[in-house]
Amino acid sequence: MNIKKGDKVIVISGADKGKTGIVQRVYPKLNRVVVEGVNVHKKHRKPTQQVSEGSVVDIYVPIDASNVALIDPKTKKPTRVHYGEVKGKKVRLAKSGESLD
Repeated sequence: MNIKKGDKVIVISGADKGKTGIVQRVYPKLNRVVVEGVNVHKKHRKPTQQVSEGSVVDIYVPIDASNVALIDPKTKKPTRVHYGEVKGKKVRLAKSGESLD
């Protein structure tokens, strides 16, 4: 998986197609990511002894990593990732040659 926490991504398919956001959490074994502002669901909370009132809370649900693409910092468009070497370190590079790390 080429996506890491803190990356700026765009949704390329699904109900939220075209939305952009920052990756909040990554689940590499499940191949899923949580993106801020994307795939938001409502969760109803019951009243408890600690909280006397019930409420409706927004939660971010993970989406498949194949449905998002990294945004190229140079062109601001979706891009694929390849790896290269800069100053002796392996880094992620956008197709334009710009570093993503």
